[in-house]
Amino acid sequence: MLSLGAKSVRAFSSSLLARSQSTLVLAEHNNETLNPATLTAITAAAQVGGEVHCLVAGTSCGAVAKELSAVAGVGKVVVAEGPEYTGGVAEHLTPLLLSIQKSGNYTHIIAAASAYSRSVLPRVAAQLDVSPISDIVGVKDKDTFVRTIYAGNAIMTLKATDPVKILTVRTTAFEPAATEGGSGVVETASASEPSTAGKAEFVGQELSKSDRPSLSSASIVVSGGRGMKSGDNFASILEPLADKLGAAMGASRAAVDAGMVPNDMQIGQTGKIVAPDLYIAVGISGAIQHLAGMKDSKLIVSINKDAEAPIFQVSDFGLVADLFKAIPEITEKI
Repeated sequence: MLSLGAKSVRAFSSSLLARSQSTLVLAEHNNETLNPATLTAITAAAQVGGEVHCLVAGTSCGAVAKELSAVAGVGKVVVAEGPEYTGGVAEHLTPLLLSIQKSGNYTHIIAAASAYSRSVLPRVAAQLDVSPISDIVGVKDKDTFVRTIYAGNAIMTLKATDPVKILTVRTTAFEPAATEGGSGVVETASASEPSTAGKAEFVGQELSKSDRPSLSSASIVVSGGRGMKSGDNFASILEPLADKLGAAMGASRAAVDAGMVPNDMQIGQTGKIVAPDLYIAVGISGAIQHLAGMKDSKLIVSINKDAEAPIFQVSDFGLVADLFKAIPEITEKI
């Protein structure tokens, strides 16, 4: 009879747990480079415990798979290439994810919170008959997670009992995983179940191009609100400041709804969530839904002519002034 000491039993139990628990991270990419948001999802997956694998679905996306295999903590990268995965159509990705989850017996499926994951993971959760958990900001253990509710005014800790946990991760709440030091194995995915997409197909996309940094990953963000009054003022007043600072440009929902700027600039609960090193809010009053998207910024500077504006309550520095005079002066002195 083989006798094991207490230390050996604990090590053996931990080994069994690691093998029985595994996480699949859905990678977001453009077939050439990995979206940095995925690195935060990998960090969350590592905190869950067990093995961490990544799925890369697309066309000619070998470079992305290679990039992911070098990320610290990634044990395996599963690659699925085919014309049906062009554009990340949810109707085609869902059966692929279900097939890989079944074959790999994954206990967790995780992705960064974005329009991409929000279109796919709820479908997967419905097929698995489990409840998706969105926008988590913390991991307590493999079953217990932290998320914000009421536009970030309250924090909820929840325990999930579903056999498969479907999670999206708030990218500003986790540090990105190191892009070096990993040695993940790259494998080709086996054929998935036939797609039931029917008439759904990717036709094309029009992407706005800019020399400025991406809003979701910029270290400095200059954002304008209703006080800007027009889209022309965004161009003539805020753009020069953003250009001098090398900053991304954002906007409040009020500015977007007024048609001043496109909705891909919107920051807030119903837009993008950012946490740059420096956030400059210009002509933004500070509605709750906007604060939910930027209050985790390292340094917040607000410029508003209304001294009672709620934005000043979360600001590190505030300037009560007419933005049409203050911003050109600040830009000139930088």
